[in-house]
Amino acid sequence: MKTDVLHAVRLARLDLTLVGRNTTVLFNVLLLPLLMAWLFTQTQVGAEISGVPSELYVLTGVPGLMLGFAVFTNLVNTFTARREELVLKRLRGGQPSSAAVLGGSALGALALFLGQVALLVIWINRSDGVLPANVPLLVLAAVLGVALFGLLAAAFSGVTPNAELAQITVLPVILIMMIGAPVAFSADMLPGPLGTISSLLPVTPVVTIMRTAFLGQDHFSGSGETLTMVQQWTAALPSLGILLAWIAVAALLARWLFRWEPRHG
Repeated sequence: MKTDVLHAVRLARLDLTLVGRNTTVLFNVLLLPLLMAWLFTQTQVGAEISGVPSELYVLTGVPGLMLGFAVFTNLVNTFTARREELVLKRLRGGQPSSAAVLGGSALGALALFLGQVALLVIWINRSDGVLPANVPLLVLAAVLGVALFGLLAAAFSGVTPNAELAQITVLPVILIMMIGAPVAFSADMLPGPLGTISSLLPVTPVVTIMRTAFLGQDHFSGSGETLTMVQQWTAALPSLGILLAWIAVAALLARWLFRWEPRHG
């Protein structure tokens, strides 16, 4: 167990080093979501959503976009490229276990995501004077969100023929997250079935939990009521349940679709 953890940490450090050396990847996974966040806020100036200034509402929903780029897109590219170059096969045949190989990449993605969230906290504090109301809940949502989209990335890499096509494979998921997830709007604002679909998307519970953790308000029922710490955890339980259910589904998909070697023939 200890050896697997050490191998996972080493792989995570390697991933972070490679991201830091690749300007294109660095822009796509770190800066592009923040640029999109800024563009979203420019379309919402002066309005309110669920009793919260629209710019603040959008910024607290941006972690959903970050998951799409820093975790999902990044890991689909990483898993696919390493599979086609036989790196995954060599790693699996060496000392690290399968869990350590996949966990190392997920750990690196978690570090990237938490770094983005830290930048977002500084941005929100400088622009709106707000600090996260519930840091443990925020971190829990971040860890579970990375676990979910890391597993989805493993599954999608299995149906991606090569690294060149990875950008096409991830595009539908990214578009759904941008259009359907409640980043710049509340799911309650959508009519009937669309609101229900939006609330059941895998990214929605992460956004909802993190928004409540940021603001300390009830964004589960849409009332915007300020909650105590205990009430925040209690209100988060339904979304945590949906999130855990998605993680179970993603784990099954990853187990079924993920491949360690290139497809032959």
